[in-house]
Amino acid sequence: MTYQTLISASELKSRAQYLNIVVVDCRHDLTNPAYGREAYAAGHLPQARFAHLDELLSGPKTDAAGRFHGRHPLPDRQQFVQAMRDLGINNDTQVVAYDAHGGMYAARLWWLLRWIGHSDVAVLDGGMAAWQALGETLTSETPAPAAPGNIQDLSSLVKTVDAQALLDNLKSQTLQVVDARAPDRFRGENETIDAVGGHIPGAKNRFFKDNLQADGHFKSATQLREEWLSVVGDPQAAVMQCGSGVTACHNLLALEVAGLPGAHLYPGSWSEWSSDPQRPVATGN
Repeated sequence: MTYQTLISASELKSRAQYLNIVVVDCRHDLTNPAYGREAYAAGHLPQARFAHLDELLSGPKTDAAGRFHGRHPLPDRQQFVQAMRDLGINNDTQVVAYDAHGGMYAARLWWLLRWIGHSDVAVLDGGMAAWQALGETLTSETPAPAAPGNIQDLSSLVKTVDAQALLDNLKSQTLQVVDARAPDRFRGENETIDAVGGHIPGAKNRFFKDNLQADGHFKSATQLREEWLSVVGDPQAAVMQCGSGVTACHNLLALEVAGLPGAHLYPGSWSEWSSDPQRPVATGN
């Protein structure tokens, strides 16, 4: 049995010894980039390896021509494949990603592995808290260096769009854009991260935290499906975005859990879109 969306803490505990598995700690803090590595050193799941959002799960913010592509652009594809090999991931490895933030960073690794065609990747539902709730302990011991993995760059399991496609969509309205940021930032209020407040015209707002129950676990597939169908009629014609392409992956994961696959990611998201004054900006609801 493999896991391709979520895995519970109890499933991880009971099946880890039978699975070819690599556990990856994805904790991060957007305001303190050193936090994740420090938290990992203080205590992590046994045998877990660490992946830094800025270093492994993102690429340079500007390209060779100096064009800004957002705060967390996609990494170079081949460099990402090599980084996953360095973590010991093979083509047949079950990857489990976790964080302590409801999956907001772990979902980025989940999406990126699907981007290079690796389907057997799941987010630990409930994260570290769920693991500790079982009475399981953390460790500060760093696992021995992994034997290099052989994961390959295969056909992508996901879809993306760029800023030009969304500019064209302003006229055609064939794609429904969904913004994963908090409602106040979507409205253009309390913007503290990007230079301009607001959202892409025509976008709807679905705060990624609305995918979760109060205890930090994902809502049931049935509830997620009901809620998401009120946002997007056809997921194949939907585009998920957020501030920088990270929490949008949480919405993409929720759609998969709900049985509504096929939505696109706009990797540059609001940070890229708002950096060009020629692109229109909407505010309010």
